[in-house]
Amino acid sequence: MDKLTALSVSIGVLAGVATFLAVGPLSGFFFIWAATIAWAAYFLLGANQEAVCKNITCGIFGVFMAWATAVLLTEISPTTMMGFPFMAAFTVCAAVIVMCLAANIPQLATIPSSVLGYSATFAYLLQTPEKLTKDVLLGFSISNPLLVISISIVVGTYFGVASALLSAKLENK
Repeated sequence: MDKLTALSVSIGVLAGVATFLAVGPLSGFFFIWAATIAWAAYFLLGANQEAVCKNITCGIFGVFMAWATAVLLTEISPTTMMGFPFMAAFTVCAAVIVMCLAANIPQLATIPSSVLGYSATFAYLLQTPEKLTKDVLLGFSISNPLLVISISIVVGTYFGVASALLSAKLENK
């Protein structure tokens, strides 16, 4: 089988498995959209062991930075003198600067994966009703994005690994 066909079949089959898990037995514990972001990033980073480490480490760092930002956002009064939109923008601005400057630490140098983790976390918080609350953010439950988005990033990265391995087996046959 040629390389593109093998990779297409591999990704398609495993996307079906991931979807089954996300809408079936792991519903609420594993989000397919967050996983496929990490899956794609794994391939963009080179689809090797270094890509696994960078993607997971920086992706989860991005989740942490978004979580910390969200906690700070819950502290902003809607009636603040500067206005909530300005204060929220300032808070995000500062957090993103810190997240990017953290790239001076070699283990956190893959800024795109950090941004993907940050973005996936805010997608979850802003699109899922009642998640951007102190109770959720500071609670120990699967609703906390520190857990659920991090789990999805790790699982998605390893779906990338599995699809690369399956593709290589299909290509050799």
